[in-house]
Amino acid sequence: MGEAIPHSDDVTWTDPACPVARTLDLVGDRWSLLIVRDAMDGARAFTDFQQRTGIARNILTDRLRRLVDRGILDREAAASGRRQVYTLTQTGRDLFTVVVALRQWGERHAFASGEAHSVLVDTSGDQLSELRPTNSRGAVVDLDGTSVRKAH
Repeated sequence: MGEAIPHSDDVTWTDPACPVARTLDLVGDRWSLLIVRDAMDGARAFTDFQQRTGIARNILTDRLRRLVDRGILDREAAASGRRQVYTLTQTGRDLFTVVVALRQWGERHAFASGEAHSVLVDTSGDQLSELRPTNSRGAVVDLDGTSVRKAH
């Protein structure tokens, strides 16, 4: 079981019993996910995030604060002491599968056939296999083989 997100006064739960809704309430806006993506790609400083995303300074300041408050990023003074650096917490690192799933969906549906796009590869240079949900026995499942059990 993972670590719960720290209580944050700026979160209003859209659907308190739904994990998908809660996740979107925490990191569902495009800027937050792009910041997480860039942190996964090695961005650490405010200027790194700003240059990679093109985000306005005020929005970036707000999203970085929220991601720190929500336990997704850690903030600390750089060795020089002149700026802040951001790193993913374990909670933030746990978003890797989410980012990979979004990437793979985008590769299949957001590009025309043959259109160039970046590719995520492992340390050997091999492209990742398609993510496939499996049940507790390892069998691949899809929308037709699952259902949501309501909270009690």
